[in-house]
Amino acid sequence: MTYVVTEACIKCKYTDCVEVCPVDCFYEGENMLVIHPDECIDCGVCEPECPAEAIIPDTDDSDGKWTELNAKYATSWPNITQKKEAMPDADNLVSEPDKFDKYFSANPGEGD
Repeated sequence: MTYVVTEACIKCKYTDCVEVCPVDCFYEGENMLVIHPDECIDCGVCEPECPAEAIIPDTDDSDGKWTELNAKYATSWPNITQKKEAMPDADNLVSEPDKFDKYFSANPGEGD
């Protein structure tokens, strides 16, 4: 089992999770984070740290969409190991529905 980042992260990109990850398995896109499934050790410390509640066990990803997205982009986006400021307007967008269709970007972030 691994953890995955879901739609709630899009356009928010809180990085509290990055700060507590013992194996540095987070990768940064332009407007969200992902977890590398082969690096995640299933410790679960990231899940309660996410203010957007965007991190779930892959076993809760019923259709596998987020598991697949995390695996795909973790190989091309830069690693992030340090906390950064959330995206502008993150607090207002955190619970907006359908963020993937509206805002998802496949572009990489800056990383560390």
